[in-house]
Amino acid sequence: MIKLALLCLVVALVAAILGFGGLAGTMVDLAIVLFVIAVILFLVFLFLGMRAGKKVKDSFD
Repeated sequence: MIKLALLCLVVALVAAILGFGGLAGTMVDLAIVLFVIAVILFLVFLFLGMRAGKKVKDSFD
């Protein structure tokens, strides 16, 4: 998902250089949304992994 956000930023940069301001703005907004979703998913999966790891550790003790 981070790769897709970076791709959107590159497309936005190229569009801005070529003078397509509306497309560039839309792609930047899309990149921001994708980045925020990626960070939220990272934090959720980090929390779930820590909980699962603790349960596995407790089962061995």
